[in-house]
Amino acid sequence: MKNFYLILTIIALMTTSCCESNKGVSGVEHVVMIGLDGLAGNTVEQGDMPTLKQMMAEGAWTLQARSILPSSSACNWASMFMGVGPEMHGYNTWGSKKPDFPSIELGEWGLFPSFVGVLRKHNPEMEIGAMYEWETIECLYEKEASNLNKNIPADKETFSENITKEYINYLKESKPNFSMVIYNSPDYEGHTFGWDSEEYNKGLTRLDSYIARIVEATKEAGTYDKTIFMIVSDHGGINKGHGSTSMAEMEAPLVFFGRGIKKGHKIQSSVVRYDTAPTITRIFGAENPAVWRGKAIEEIFE
Repeated sequence: MKNFYLILTIIALMTTSCCESNKGVSGVEHVVMIGLDGLAGNTVEQGDMPTLKQMMAEGAWTLQARSILPSSSACNWASMFMGVGPEMHGYNTWGSKKPDFPSIELGEWGLFPSFVGVLRKHNPEMEIGAMYEWETIECLYEKEASNLNKNIPADKETFSENITKEYINYLKESKPNFSMVIYNSPDYEGHTFGWDSEEYNKGLTRLDSYIARIVEATKEAGTYDKTIFMIVSDHGGINKGHGSTSMAEMEAPLVFFGRGIKKGHKIQSSVVRYDTAPTITRIFGAENPAVWRGKAIEEIFE
């Protein structure tokens, strides 16, 4: 009889542990993901980015989140969204708008499952929105699972002012549970003038000012205290390009800041681009697809 009760106790503990792992981060109702295409990890410390550095000082971060190969844009954004590498999702080139070879599995929206679809299945009432300067981004997640999908290209006169204003308005008006804004800089400056050039570094300062405005917008919307902010990037660069295997090209920042995030914590575990998706779903307590290979970065949470 004692053995019988012991078995029941073990089962109860296992069940409780399982349920707790799917609860999500207490008190978090919003995630704001800011993507900076081509932000190299080795350029941040010397860059004039006071807002990002404050987030690092008061949050959890690494400058060495590693890309998949090639260290190019579409395949890395796809891996960030889809929780696996190109060998599984099939997006294998810089500008892939569809898989270069068949995805190993398709979800209900006809794509390899991304965190957008996972969040929608987890909570059908969730407000999800995406804005991006590079139109290819919209090919890398299930648009049908998102409430808002908007391509707002940058122009040479105002740079990314238009997308920043529209995203801020969206944060204030809709108060999305998950939203992402993805800039095409500093990749543009890197390809045009060179990574770590004067123009590239000016671009970092400008992007940092946009981050500051986005954070301020959540305060005005009354959502700041229930928000986790994420700063993500797909790859770095060297000279005027990227795509190869140097650490300057493969390592990029990943920064978490806000409710439930450790303060001043440098991430110790190895992080690969496809660990981003399961970390997002972990925040909301959603169940991941069995086909995913990435894992949540548990050490960032308090």
